[in-house]
Amino acid sequence: MPRLIFKCPYIKGGTSSATAHLENYVKYMATRNGVERIDPGRSEWPATSKQKKMVEQILRDFPLSRGMFEYEDYAAEPTCANASEFITCALEDNYDQIAKKDNYLKYIATRPRAQRVGSHGLFTGEEDQLVLAQVAEAVAAHPGNVWLPIISLRREDAARLGYDKAEEWKALLSKYAMEMAEAMKIPWEDFRWYAAFHDEAHHPHIHMVCYSADPSKGFLTTQGIAQIRSGLAKEIFRQELTELYQKQTQSRNTLNEDARSVLEQLIEQMWSGTVVNHRMEKLMEHLAERLRHTGGRKQYGYLKAPLKAVVDEIVDELTKEPCVAAAYALWYELREDVLRTYKDDLPPRLPLSQQKEFKRIKNIVIEEAVTLGARQQVFHPDDQQDRVPVEDQEEAPLPEAPQPDNDWNDFSESPPDDVPDKTVSAPAKAQMNWSDEYRLARRCLFGGKDQPQDLEQAFTLFQQEAQKGNALAMHDLGRMLADGLGRKIDMQAAHVWYSKALAAFYAVERQKKKRYAEYRIGKLYAAGLGCEQDYGDAARWFQLSADKGYKYAQYSLAGLFRCGQGVEQDDARALELYTASAQQDFPYAAYELGKMYRDGIGCEKDAEASEQWYRQAFAGFLELEQQSHDDKLQYRIGWMLLHGVGTGKDEAAAREWFEQASKLDNPHAQYQLARMIFNDPSSTPEQTAQALERLTKAAEAGQDCAQYALGKIYRDGQGVEKGIQKAVNLFTLAAEQGNSFAAFALGKLYLSGDAGLPIDPPSALKWLTFSAELGNQFAQYRLGKLLLQGEEVPKDTEAAIRWLTAAAEQGNQYAQYALGKLYLLGKEVPKDKSNAIKWFQLAADQGNEYAQYFLEHMDDWLGQPPAAAVISLLHHLANIFQEQSQPPSDGIRVAVDRKLLRKIKAKKIAQGHKADDHEPEMKL
Repeated sequence: MPRLIFKCPYIKGGTSSATAHLENYVKYMATRNGVERIDPGRSEWPATSKQKKMVEQILRDFPLSRGMFEYEDYAAEPTCANASEFITCALEDNYDQIAKKDNYLKYIATRPRAQRVGSHGLFTGEEDQLVLAQVAEAVAAHPGNVWLPIISLRREDAARLGYDKAEEWKALLSKYAMEMAEAMKIPWEDFRWYAAFHDEAHHPHIHMVCYSADPSKGFLTTQGIAQIRSGLAKEIFRQELTELYQKQTQSRNTLNEDARSVLEQLIEQMWSGTVVNHRMEKLMEHLAERLRHTGGRKQYGYLKAPLKAVVDEIVDELTKEPCVAAAYALWYELREDVLRTYKDDLPPRLPLSQQKEFKRIKNIVIEEAVTLGARQQVFHPDDQQDRVPVEDQEEAPLPEAPQPDNDWNDFSESPPDDVPDKTVSAPAKAQMNWSDEYRLARRCLFGGKDQPQDLEQAFTLFQQEAQKGNALAMHDLGRMLADGLGRKIDMQAAHVWYSKALAAFYAVERQKKKRYAEYRIGKLYAAGLGCEQDYGDAARWFQLSADKGYKYAQYSLAGLFRCGQGVEQDDARALELYTASAQQDFPYAAYELGKMYRDGIGCEKDAEASEQWYRQAFAGFLELEQQSHDDKLQYRIGWMLLHGVGTGKDEAAAREWFEQASKLDNPHAQYQLARMIFNDPSSTPEQTAQALERLTKAAEAGQDCAQYALGKIYRDGQGVEKGIQKAVNLFTLAAEQGNSFAAFALGKLYLSGDAGLPIDPPSALKWLTFSAELGNQFAQYRLGKLLLQGEEVPKDTEAAIRWLTAAAEQGNQYAQYALGKLYLLGKEVPKDKSNAIKWFQLAADQGNEYAQYFLEHMDDWLGQPPAAAVISLLHHLANIFQEQSQPPSDGIRVAVDRKLLRKIKAKKIAQGHKADDHEPEMKL
């Protein structure tokens, strides 16, 4: 049985019957005097039959009356005195209901008068004398809810604590009235209350009347009743509770000493590796990893249910530590001692995760997990889901235009020295004839000072020459059809002409072993034109021609040795052949020598030699262009001017050369012009539209960079209507030509999904792998990250480390940083401080401030297991136990400004409380 009983029935005003009942109740509680007198000689007699019937009726009608002090006494000793005490108090406690029952009303009406202060016993918080009639009339006329609280104590508690006098009750209620108003949701300025003290022999009690001057205000919930009851108990039993708190403090100090000793032992054991706490460590690591991929506020109240469940599990796991379990059990015991002052049935004990007094530990768990995640996080902080991926930071609006390829254009050839101007015939009219008609056709193709370009006339003349069996014209017809010069691209027709040319070159070569014919056959095999591509056959024919000193064959064979196609890869042999060709004033060979000496391929690096060969190449290209006006030559010259290779940088001159090549529908030149316009912030809308048109033409011609760039434009909707499927198609076309950036873009699209494109991890893995194999460092980094995390695709640690290393070796600072963290933490790889320092240093040298931080604090991060987070949680929990064990402190209520109230409300929500949820607290 609790030591304090608090009940709070109410009557709804506004009706004639309610008015009468309320007026009677006020007068009754104000004028009732003590208890009904019983003859002392009969007080110990057994209860009469009428009393027993009344008790039975009360228990039937008001079953909660069994919880009254008076019924406890009657049940123990069913005497006349105890029966009378119970009947009287039960009827008073249920006045709101008995007002409608005549038999009860008759009983109450015959009760004697009240203990009086002046003419009656009614009081309130004010000092002025109350006029009973006025108060009764005001209460009776109130149209809203009127609450009728009853507060009851045992006689021995009331006498010991001083609450056996009306003055003590008046002081208590005057002090506590504001808390009651708050619990009843009544503004303080509208709160009205009156009370009277009934000094019963067994159980003194207080009757109250409470209501709001504004009838629309006021609402009392079960929680509100509990709040009032709790606050009253703390006030009434303050002295005893203070002693209990002192005892609790003493126990807490002893507990803290024990807990501190246990914690020190745990810490020592954890650092020595003798404690098995794997479950806690795994949970903390799991939470840390999940939180790294969770956006928004990292606070309990804002997390989704699955993550909240993880936090709760961690908190409950804490209670399995003996020190925590002991502390929590003792805290509960002391708490229940307090609850017993005003509760009969104690609530069941809750797990630590469900105990609202300890909700703060949940946010501490989250904070520790976030900290742990920062320590365990392998990838760069700038490379998280809520940021722009690092590879996109490196992605230019349009990629760099490609260098001119090393396969020179046969249109640039001059008549070979060993082929006379007249026809060299073969059976079936097969011939290689640099006749006047053939030369005219070439001038019409390229144009010149005396001959304007006329592609249609060139095609006609080449056809006429081909009908005469001229292998050279057959080849050129195939080239015009394949490149779309003066007509639509027609690869099938081009293949037919290439096949005829190959047969004709064979026929000529069989008649007489000519190095030029051998070279042309080798070219067709190398390119797979008119036949299956066969580098072995190409190398054999090039070797026959090169052995005869033919510079074009030497150049082509060098390319095969450089790439290891059809022959064993040999850079030294390639350098030798390129040198032999360049010494015969072949500029393409000189250009390749410039690259090899620049990069130290097949030789030592030699910048001076590289520049010399580049300058020779540039001069040779200018000379060749004067002869042929070839679009590929024009593009090459423009590219060298744009980048200052073999000549000074001159963007304006480069643009002019690109314009000339673009007129011949050179896709590289068209792309380069478009790129220059897009990258120029001063470009007009008209120029931008023209650039988009050129880019589209280049993409349609199969230029992979243009396809990739156009795909980006459609993907992002830049100046065009966004079309994700068009972007995918363009990226695919470019990727199939070996464009690593397009393959990388496809991989990212299939990973993230966009505008209805379904997420497709297998396709993403396919294209990222393809791009990585082509050497794209960003794809290598993204692929390594993807395989290491094992979220979208199956985890493959070995492959992940391989790709991260490949990216890092190309200078990718994010891959370098990731490898540094892996070796530092010993995650997925053995701990290796020297390797960690190596990769951090490389990243820091590129300005990576995070890598620099780890270099400066390396020793602080070594040897930090997730168990350290558990130890930190134990310390925090000890502090919370200490705070929860403190008694209420003396103090004055202080108003809080609205801004702070909003912050407090936000904090409550973050901790999982409702906005108005709080523990009742009474300042002493």
